[in-house]
Amino acid sequence: MSGVNPFLDPARQADLYGHASRLAGRSSALMRAKTSGRPVPDTIVALVRDHHERPDHLGLVLDLGCGRGTSSLTLAKELRPRRVIGLDAAPALLEQARLRARQLHGLSVIFHQGDFHRLPVSARSCDVVVAAFCLYHSPRPQAVAAEIGRALAPGGLAVFVTKGLDSYREMDQLAAAVGLDPRAEQHESLYVSAHSGNLADLAAVSLDVLAVEHEEHSFTFDGHDHVAEYLATNPKYDLAPGLYGNADALTATLHELLPDRPLTTKSVVTFVLAQSRGGRK
Repeated sequence: MSGVNPFLDPARQADLYGHASRLAGRSSALMRAKTSGRPVPDTIVALVRDHHERPDHLGLVLDLGCGRGTSSLTLAKELRPRRVIGLDAAPALLEQARLRARQLHGLSVIFHQGDFHRLPVSARSCDVVVAAFCLYHSPRPQAVAAEIGRALAPGGLAVFVTKGLDSYREMDQLAAAVGLDPRAEQHESLYVSAHSGNLADLAAVSLDVLAVEHEEHSFTFDGHDHVAEYLATNPKYDLAPGLYGNADALTATLHELLPDRPLTTKSVVTFVLAQSRGGRK
């Protein structure tokens, strides 16, 4: 691994998101481990309903960093806007999103490859813009917030979601303690660019912040198999050759180093609600 934060290193993006199965496997392992915390897509829907002045009559909804389309599809099904556009930079993830969208009938959901620093929409065209778990991939998150401000229609709502800097620190402690990555606790947080502590300030540069909510999410991994499924494609760690991307080999290594037992870890998830300057219509 280079010394550059992998979430901010353009050279790492093909490695991180060139195969949808890696993100799907890591996300699946994390979701199976969750013991507390609301599902984020459902929470976004609830926040739009609570804070948008006309949530039942939405036009265009833009979902940035849409990945495999989970939030985009939930927004379409639950809010039923006229149209949802999911935007992501990774073709492999967009391919999966399009396949999943085929299950929908009577709803307009389309997916575009693009850069969230230059949104492919007209000024003042979006009723809702969602940026969930993606701003920390930008070295200039303020520029993304400014683009969101440009895209929002009067009365439109931006929903930002991110994680705390010290998310999953128990996983760092495990990787360091057993020697998988002795420096695991010293690596820069993957979320340093946009995290729970600075997200509201990032939004406030270009938008009027309406509300900030912090929620602790807890996760218990059943044992080494479950931990390895998550760790094997986590870009934060400097794993030995043959372990990165290889959950079976990582599981075997963990069994050699440590008695099998559950691992509990936590993350603070932060939601920031904001509007374009000038507020409501």
